[in-house]
Amino acid sequence: MTSRLPLDLHAHVDPTICPRDLTDLRAVVFAVTRSLEEASAALARNDTRTCWGVGCHPGLVRAHRAFKADRFAELAATTAFVSEVGLDGQSRVPMVIQQATLDAILDVLEHSSRITSIHSYRASEQVLAALESRPIRGAVLHWWLGDEAQTMRALELGCFFSINASSVRREDLLDLIPLDRLLTETDHPFGDRHTGQRARPGVVDTVESALANRHRIPREEVRSRMWSNLAQLVNQTGCAGLLPRSVRVQLIAS
Repeated sequence: MTSRLPLDLHAHVDPTICPRDLTDLRAVVFAVTRSLEEASAALARNDTRTCWGVGCHPGLVRAHRAFKADRFAELAATTAFVSEVGLDGQSRVPMVIQQATLDAILDVLEHSSRITSIHSYRASEQVLAALESRPIRGAVLHWWLGDEAQTMRALELGCFFSINASSVRREDLLDLIPLDRLLTETDHPFGDRHTGQRARPGVVDTVESALANRHRIPREEVRSRMWSNLAQLVNQTGCAGLLPRSVRVQLIAS
């Protein structure tokens, strides 16, 4: 297998995890946070292969109540990654509040681009409308469930898509999205429950193998393509200097 490490663009990780446990994953993980409080703790860390994000999960009432745009901007200035943010059509948080939070986040990202992993469960249309009204660079639609027309709109907006073991079952989706717009994710512990493997961040074997079979290329090439796609995002957003050094080294090879 390629010397490049597996790439997991969306995983939930406890910010109090032992640093050695993250190193032992032998993967580059983009770890999301669900609130500014959680992000504050996560971004104080200095992990070599984990890029911690700043987020406000659309499903958490307390995260929205505590959200402050100026504090989000301060935290986003210290990391290359924003997540988990977005909209959720089944959330207990009223949609008007979710949209206000997302609008404030997009206002910051219009001027300070970041790799941004976006949640859109049962809110694909609303997320696309938000991105059309406030275009940003670096948008990655996480576990996308939109229909064909919505997917085409997302592609026209320049969005990337991160897919997990559940996503690869959607052949209709993979028919539409070119390989150079895809990234692997686990969405641990939610998206890797039924892979038949040990569920943990960074284990994207199922997704890599499915893409290799679909495109009739070696799995090594799939992983190489994922790193090239990440390099595209980093170039678009200009945030390379905010990534952990070991991640930057792997990107140079891409």
